[in-house]
Amino acid sequence: MTAYDGSILGPIAKALGWIMDKIYLFFSNVMGVESVALTIVVFTVFIYLCLLPLTYKQQQFSVLTRKMQPEINAVQAKYKGKKDQASMQAQQEETQMIYDKYGVSPMGSCVQMAIQMPILFALYRVFYNVPAYIGSVKSIFTDLVNGIMGVDGYAQKMDTIYNEANLRAVKVDFTTTDPVQMKGFIIDVVYKLSDSGWDSLKAAFSSLSDVIATTQSELLQVNYLFGLNISDTPWNQMKASFFGHEWLLLFVAALIPLLSLASQYLTILQMPTNGAGNDQMTQQMRTMNLMMPLMSFFITFTVPAGLGLYWLTGGFIRAGQQFLLNRHFDKIDLDDIIEKNKEKAQAKKEKRGVRREQLMQAATMNTRKSLSERASIATENEEILEKAAEYRNNAKPGSLAAKANLVREFNEGKKKD
Repeated sequence: MTAYDGSILGPIAKALGWIMDKIYLFFSNVMGVESVALTIVVFTVFIYLCLLPLTYKQQQFSVLTRKMQPEINAVQAKYKGKKDQASMQAQQEETQMIYDKYGVSPMGSCVQMAIQMPILFALYRVFYNVPAYIGSVKSIFTDLVNGIMGVDGYAQKMDTIYNEANLRAVKVDFTTTDPVQMKGFIIDVVYKLSDSGWDSLKAAFSSLSDVIATTQSELLQVNYLFGLNISDTPWNQMKASFFGHEWLLLFVAALIPLLSLASQYLTILQMPTNGAGNDQMTQQMRTMNLMMPLMSFFITFTVPAGLGLYWLTGGFIRAGQQFLLNRHFDKIDLDDIIEKNKEKAQAKKEKRGVRREQLMQAATMNTRKSLSERASIATENEEILEKAAEYRNNAKPGSLAAKANLVREFNEGKKKD
């Protein structure tokens, strides 16, 4: 039950695991249903409901961006080929004025992605080792772990099972003398065992056959979806199913990436960016909409099936949200939104003008200060030279200054000759 201890993703994973544990307990205590898969589905709905305000903003950004795109294109055409600093600054200012006019930010489409990516990476950690984050699942292993630790030479036996199962991605140390750590390592290994691994466990701890069978049965009910291990990758389970001639399980394992791909394309088909338009931005969006689902399709094969379930559930939720938002934005008057943003745009424009004026005044003051300092230095230098000349003229006979004057007069007379 070793939790990920990263400084950024670690706390996020623990927070998400805490929420999932509460959802799991609700279904377990109220409805008598113990299922990690059901917990993931409900958890996904919860996450997307929390992100709905951002989704709305992002959709509004997309709609307004399409409306203002002709004006953006006009500014770009106006300054096409002009690389001088004044032209580039003017283009940037005029483009920003258009964004202000429509009340959107150039970074508006990135906010939701910036929030979702840490969640996605943290969920990878949660689904990879569910018992570390969902206490109710961890409790399934209590009797088995206590029984294993009561057998002589259990550490060596567990190490052998670990090596035979080829669980190198699971970091364990069966030489530890800390009983709490040892329990965690045993759970980490047992949780990842395949059917053949469970057979090896039964052979190594024959006296615990009943406890092993009970634990395996409970885990099949809790952590499996139609025979698919939530914490193992679809690709690993497809390979095992192929060599074991379990064709139905192979189909189920392949179904998660396929449904994930279908859910994303279902969302893309409803996106207005797939309509008419041949400008560069539209072409880039079409390319991205084609490539991103394909990339996620291949990635889904190599991440825990629970993360794939989260992904495909989220895809269908996004498709539903997209459908409802499209109907909503078809009914509203965008001109009213733009009109409301005019005052804000004017205030921003004035604020930028004040800032620009302050910068120019500061630059002017610095220039004046620099010139004044130079004049002061020149005056000081002149005074020093005058004092030096006066000192030379009043030099006492026989002094170094008097001798220097004789040398200077000799050199000047020689130049005149």
